[in-house]
Amino acid sequence: MEKDPVTYDAIVIGSGISGGWAAKELCEKGLKTLVLERGRKVEHIKDYTTAFMDPWDFKHRSNCTPEELARQEKQARTGYAIKPESKQWFVDDIDHPYNEEKPFSWIRGYHVGGRSIMWGRQSYRMGDLDFEANLRDGIAVDWPVRYKDIEPWYDLVETHIGVTGQNMGLPQLPDGKFLPPMPLNCVEEYLADSIKKNFNGRVMMPGRAAHITGDKPFKGRSKCQLRDRCIRGCPFGAYFSSLSSTLPYAAETGNMTLRPNSIVHSIIYDEKKGRATGVRVIDTETKESFEFFSKVIFCCASSVASAGILLNSRSDRFPDGLGNDSGELGHNVMDHHLGVGAKATIDGFEDKYYKGRRPISFYIPRYRNLPGQKDNVDFIRGYGYQGKASRENWERSIPELAIGLPIKEELTRPGPWSIGIGGFGEILPYHDNRMYLDYDRADQWGLPTITFDCELKDNELKMRKDMKESAVEMLTAAGFENIESFDRESPLGLGIHEMGTARMGRDPKTSVLNGFNQVHAVPNVFVTDGAFMVSAACQNPSLSYMAFTARAANYAVDQLKKGEL
Repeated sequence: MEKDPVTYDAIVIGSGISGGWAAKELCEKGLKTLVLERGRKVEHIKDYTTAFMDPWDFKHRSNCTPEELARQEKQARTGYAIKPESKQWFVDDIDHPYNEEKPFSWIRGYHVGGRSIMWGRQSYRMGDLDFEANLRDGIAVDWPVRYKDIEPWYDLVETHIGVTGQNMGLPQLPDGKFLPPMPLNCVEEYLADSIKKNFNGRVMMPGRAAHITGDKPFKGRSKCQLRDRCIRGCPFGAYFSSLSSTLPYAAETGNMTLRPNSIVHSIIYDEKKGRATGVRVIDTETKESFEFFSKVIFCCASSVASAGILLNSRSDRFPDGLGNDSGELGHNVMDHHLGVGAKATIDGFEDKYYKGRRPISFYIPRYRNLPGQKDNVDFIRGYGYQGKASRENWERSIPELAIGLPIKEELTRPGPWSIGIGGFGEILPYHDNRMYLDYDRADQWGLPTITFDCELKDNELKMRKDMKESAVEMLTAAGFENIESFDRESPLGLGIHEMGTARMGRDPKTSVLNGFNQVHAVPNVFVTDGAFMVSAACQNPSLSYMAFTARAANYAVDQLKKGEL
């Protein structure tokens, strides 16, 4: 069997949302690129094994066995890994352990495509309200970029992936290049009208999500079929994933080599050159060790995994991890806190229904602490809401003691309308929210495991109170009934938006990366997953990861051509 070559122009670690974009941009610019994925090989369509299964096709219907649940106890905290139609995309906690000083839900998918297969697809730009936030509030460090630096890359990404949405002209939420929106249903429109009428500055709109709508053609992909089975993997390629979109583009160039089952555990650093020269890899199946070499390296393994790789890349020059001169590597862990809001019912729309199973929520953008606005709140930053109104279907419990024809007739009619709105709040970048490597507790490959020491603090707890009260306030003003607020425990990780472990900055003394995602002291290493985030904003962050990755990859190619790397 012919062995893989060991020298490439570029190495990309990870094949998810960021890794796919890095591979596409580098390969299309002519670089021979090795993409290393620690998980198993997955093929688009072929390996979406549950995509067309109905509830009765599963052995235990909608349930997993106790034995299955015992192996995914941490992954199941989100609710996704306890469903037989989607559990295959989440890691086995026994085989892939981590440690918690305080509760942290590290939700992972180890396979080609990573979490781009089962992500929530909500896609929102960050604006200068977000990029200037730390400077304005005098906390952490300032972003080394502004919206004008990233705007053209948001344009590029949205045009390629396809984002359904509606331009609203909101200064706190920049407009974009959108496909036709997935419309609100009648109850949601009713709530949107009420919010507009009763609350100055608040807006409710269709969610912006990476789904294809309308008639614009996308190579190898088709429009959303409104099945709402996205988490199983979409055989239509209707939502963006690296498996259906960016990786095929990279492969088409002939410049990509994809190697699954390959754990990158450290980066090789040449002290004489002041550059990284390659990566060290363990094959997950054979446990053989390999080294691969390249001119440039992109860390796209996810914010926690990329930080782990850098921390484990120790040398005389970097005894505390590659590029860790600032001591910030592994610190400033952020996420979005959620699990707080309200739900209710409403009468009067019994003659109305909706078509299809819309796979996205409505969105209420941030309205707290905006420029020129005086809010009587005791916290900084803000939050947005996502939610959905629907009618109960035949699966609802029937209070009537009936059998035969009566119950059949009852179940053929849609049930009552209900609605739920849940907040997504910003978590501030606290230095003492951290992750670190535990060399005393190794995994099956002899590598150190990751330990989390993170928690919500006073600002987030105060924000949650307002998130709950405001949700009730909006539903009450609209005349909804049976309103119930909720505030479930929400440790970091449950937002599945972990970020901030190798933040950007202008000063190498206080940050790990510069404004182009380069490690300050090792400029041929780029980190473009969530690790680079300086603050979290309250928007879903994946669109920003993609935009920054595309920008960094094009910059890397330009620097290579100039002989700077």
